[in-house]
Amino acid sequence: MPQPSVAMLHGRADPAHDGVADYTARLVAALRADGTEVRDVPVDPGPRGLLAAVRAARGADVVHLQFAPSAYRFSSWPGLLGDLVGAPLVTTVHEYGWWSPRPWRLPARLGLADPESGRLVPRSARVVTTNGAHEAVLRARFPTSTVVRLPIPPNVVVGPPADPAATRRALGIAEDATLVVFFGFVHPVKGLRYLVDAVARLAAEHPSLHLAIVGGFTSLALPDDEAAAFRAELTKHVADAGATDRVTITGHLPAGEVSAALQAADLAAFPFTAGATTKSGALLAAFDHGLPTIVTQLADDTELVDGRTVVVAPAVRDVDVLVTALRRLLDDAGLRERVAAGGRALLSGRDWPTLSARHRALYAELA
Repeated sequence: MPQPSVAMLHGRADPAHDGVADYTARLVAALRADGTEVRDVPVDPGPRGLLAAVRAARGADVVHLQFAPSAYRFSSWPGLLGDLVGAPLVTTVHEYGWWSPRPWRLPARLGLADPESGRLVPRSARVVTTNGAHEAVLRARFPTSTVVRLPIPPNVVVGPPADPAATRRALGIAEDATLVVFFGFVHPVKGLRYLVDAVARLAAEHPSLHLAIVGGFTSLALPDDEAAAFRAELTKHVADAGATDRVTITGHLPAGEVSAALQAADLAAFPFTAGATTKSGALLAAFDHGLPTIVTQLADDTELVDGRTVVVAPAVRDVDVLVTALRRLLDDAGLRERVAAGGRALLSGRDWPTLSARHRALYAELA
């Protein structure tokens, strides 16, 4: 039986500036490499964009929408796609659970709509989620929907072995520094101001402690002018914290240089203000590079478990919990070893060939 053809619907963001766009481009490439016919269909905000996407998807055996509200400028029109496409709809939910469901509890229970996806979730033949946190919210709101978890791979692969000392010299970091790294798009919601303050506060205890902030500022969420303003703000924050000599901000680096920086680091930290989940390809890249990792967390997560796969800072926007988390890792070599091994083990099956195969099986169920 031939593999079903797929219309892959997505926003127009540049993969270099948006994680969802990067994921979608890699998924399309992996599916095509496996012989799946994939039609690439950008969806523009507004009614004209909606109708154009419906026309472009016509004739496909399965329609697959990559959904994040920001990708469509928070337009509500893509929420009607499930009512208009003539083929089974698969929706991958990349951003979810941040609006209060209270006014929408009855519509959700009745399978009608919700505030974040419109009618996409109830009208989808399958709802794909990349992490346990989103899966829990989806199952609670839409108990009759078929939710499938397909974990994402790291967004940067481990490159050829790099000389840590040479990498540190290239970045202007002392060869004997204890190096903490953050990697990913730099944005106010990543909690980096709190991490800078935590590193500054630990200077007396750990004089060699250094933080590298690796990643570009310009993204779909932070256009050029806003990105420049935030970089200036963050740089000033570093100076005001008295940490100019122990914080390096690299800006965007090619993937190979990112891998070299991760190989040169001693630990990683992701102090997201909404809490971290395994939908972060950057977090998974840190695991893949064998780094013991700190995350902020708002709720229990079956994958990001304190002391096993990560060290959890159990609050957001809180310097004190980051200081405690950093101190725990810095002062306990055994803990560093355990969480690094646990994080790497969590990556089993998180690769593009496996993800492509699981998508192809899902499409075959529906066509």
